[in-house]
Amino acid sequence: MIVRIMGEGQVKLDNAHFAELNKLDDELLAEMESGDEEGFRRTLGALLEAVRRLGTPLPDDALEPSELILPSPDATLEEVREMLSEDGLIPG
Repeated sequence: MIVRIMGEGQVKLDNAHFAELNKLDDELLAEMESGDEEGFRRTLGALLEAVRRLGTPLPDDALEPSELILPSPDATLEEVREMLSEDGLIPG
């Protein structure tokens, strides 16, 4: 799966890592629903770090269709709320 982190680029990620990412996505959703800004910042950072750690960056000149788009590290809670569907950022 190709994942785009807004403002950073694309990463190729093996589907085997979705369980870990879904756990972080569920935490992020709960923090957003409760308005926990500190938790939101921490979990968004952990989610993006996991994608970077587990994935393989695509070259800057590659432009593959992204199956998943994640917010930039500096996205606000409100901006991410707008990106979310009821399923969260990571489709289950």
